[in-house]
Formats: sequence, structure tokens, C-alpha cells
Amino acid sequence: MKKRKSILVFISVIILASIAAVFIIPPPQEKIVVPVLQKEFTAPDLWFNRFNAWRLGLDLVGGSALVYEINLDQVKESDYESVVGGLRDVIERRVNKFGVAEPKVTTAQKGKSYELIIELPGIKNVEEAIAQIGSTPLLDFREVQGEGDEAVFALTELTGRYIKNAQVDLDQVTRKPLILLEFDEEGAKFFEEITTRNIGKPLGVFLDGELIQAPTVNEAIPGGSAQITGDFSIDEARLIVERFNAGALSAPINLVNQRTVSATAASDALEKMIFAGVVGTLLVMLFMVIYYRGLGFFAVVALFFYVILTLGAFKSIPNFTMTLAGIAGFILSIGMAVDANILIFARTKEELAKGITKLSAIEEGFRRAWPSIRDSNTTTIISSIILYYFTSSFVRGFALTLLIGVVVSMFSAIFVTRTLLRVFMKNKPMQKLS
Repeated sequence: MKKRKSILVFISVIILASIAAVFIIPPPQEKIVVPVLQKEFTAPDLWFNRFNAWRLGLDLVGGSALVYEINLDQVKESDYESVVGGLRDVIERRVNKFGVAEPKVTTAQKGKSYELIIELPGIKNVEEAIAQIGSTPLLDFREVQGEGDEAVFALTELTGRYIKNAQVDLDQVTRKPLILLEFDEEGAKFFEEITTRNIGKPLGVFLDGELIQAPTVNEAIPGGSAQITGDFSIDEARLIVERFNAGALSAPINLVNQRTVSATAASDALEKMIFAGVVGTLLVMLFMVIYYRGLGFFAVVALFFYVILTLGAFKSIPNFTMTLAGIAGFILSIGMAVDANILIFARTKEELAKGITKLSAIEEGFRRAWPSIRDSNTTTIISSIILYYFTSSFVRGFALTLLIGVVVSMFSAIFVTRTLLRVFMKNKPMQKLS
């Protein structure tokens, strides 16, 4: 009964590994570099792998990284998150115009200060990018002029600097989200004049010259307070509010760090890291087979499953970016996965010396090794979490891959190695396993 259960677990692991393999196979247009052979191979053209391109960091493909400090001195603390989110959205829209492949814009908080981190893979004109990114977002309101096909949005006096506040609220009757706008005294006069002459017409709201909203004016709106209703979700309403606040509130950004990596240096670093990983893994496998013989073979098979499952876990994370530090964390986790097998095999050999059957020795070996595996991996997981949340983005790549690798290694030790031994080992007493 136990062996039948183990066979079912083994089949499940194979299915899981097959699904993971689908995620990690590169699309057919990508080249697979094998440093050991000094050759390139084209990935197979399979129907399921066309969307599976790996997203690589600047240190692997080359490009520029820009770090901006956000000046929130003129912003109320309660508006920090909205303004920072709006700025990130504005910068993403600007960056997407540069034509670079998969730009990345993130925010980071250090104490009470905020930073914008912008990665531009393969960009050539960095100075132009800095000039465009660093300008303050411009929000303005425009009215329709002309009729039919000749109708265009024309500039008005009303801009974002007249907005005191923008926030999300819920309609008291329909419970649908709506957006509340509040203008200062001068802005209220402009807004009343504009709405008076545009009843029944759309009023365009532009951010950096792009239309973000065009609500229809139902009536003249005095007093400087208005609400925008529509068929949008709460998340969409929050995004619109962030854009209003980004163009209304003064939060300039200052370039504090710039890093450029050449494509050649990045390619060399990637090849060297892959070479180190392949050679290191092969040496570990060779050691396991030589020292543990039969058990070592099972460890090699388990390690093969481990690599596939871990890479599949990386690819399952939305917007996961593999960096040089991330590869280092993954390689380190491979060694830790082997450590778990070594502990298990050492305890199993001790039990065999007592003269019990192989399967009994395996079960007892796992039981005795598990506390050490659990405790050592738990401390690594805690360290990885601390590194991820309290260090720079460069170290986070290392921490994330190490964290995932350690978690998968625990799964591999429990379900892969143990199941392999249960299914394929013959239950005979007093025989050496190595």
C-alpha cells in the first residue's frame, strides 16, 4: 500500500516537473548558449514556448539603471503613497516611449524617503532619457473646439497646479467608485467658467500631453468641487486619482545614481556565470556518485528534478527578472539542496549498520535528518526574507532566488529523493547502500 502511494507521488512529481519544463524552455527566437561547448543552439520551435522569454536584468543584457530620489517636502504625509504611485505611472508611460525592450520602473522606501528605480535595457541615448524622465508631470484640462471630424481638444487656463486634492469615494446609492476633485479658489473660478461653456460636451484631462480621462460635463459646476463618475473599478479609480495627484502636487525627482553596463560586459558575465553553474553542478553530481554510489545516483536524479522545479518556480512569478546576483543565489541553493541529501544518506548508513532493512533504514534516516534540514533551511529562509525587504534591489535578486531555491530543496528532499528511494530500492537487510 505504501509503495503504491509512493508511485502515485512519483508520477505527480514527474507531471509537476513536466509543467515546470514548459515554463523554462525559451522561445524559438532565443539562442541557448552552452559555454562548456562554446556553442549556440536555437531553442526548439514548440507551440507552447513562444511566450516564455526569460526577462534578464541589466547586468546580463546591458543598459542603464537610473535611481531618482522623490522630494516629498511639499506633500502631506497622507498623500505620499498616492503621489509616489502616480509618479511611477507617469514615468512608466514616458519610459515606454523610448522603444527599449521590457523597461522596468519600481519604487523603494528607505525610512521616510522614497526612490524611483528605472532600468532601461539596451538604451543608447541615456542623456535624452534622463532629460525626459526628470521633468515634472504636467496635468491640464482641455475643451472641445470644432464640430464632427474637425473637433479637437484645445488648451484652457486650468492646469494641475490648481487642484488641491483628488480622492476615491463610493456613490452612496449605487456603491460604485467615483472620483472627487477639489480646486483652490482661483482654480474654482476657471473650472466654473469652463464647465459653463461646455455643458453636454467632454472635458479632456491630459497628463504629459496624453488623454487620461474625458468626462462629459452635465452642468455648470461652481464652488471648486466636482466628481467624476463612470463604469470603472476601484483599482481603475485609484489609478486615475494617482495620475491627478502626480500632475497636481509638487514632488520633483532628483537623479542620485546612474549605472551603465555595456552589452559586451553583460554577455561575458552571463557566460561566465552559466559556466560556473554548469561545472559546479556536474562536480557535485560526480562527488555524490563516487562517494555514495547507488544513493548518489538517486541524488543526481533528484537534483535534476530540483533544477527544473526551481527554474519553473522562478518563471511562474509575474515580471520575474533574472539577474547576475539571482543566478548566484540559485547556484548556492543547488549546493544546499545537495546538503539535505548528504544528511539523509549519512543517517541512513548509520541505520544500515544496525542490520535493519533498506527501506526501514531509509525511513529512519529521513526521520533523524529532517530536524537538521528543517532548522538549517529555516534560518536561511529568514535571512533571505530580511535581505529581500531591507537591502538594495541588487541584493534582492540574490535573496529571492535563494529563498525560492531553499523552499524547493525542502520539497525535493521530502517528496523527490524520499519517493525515488521508496519506489526503486529493494527491501533487503544487511546490504550496503554505498
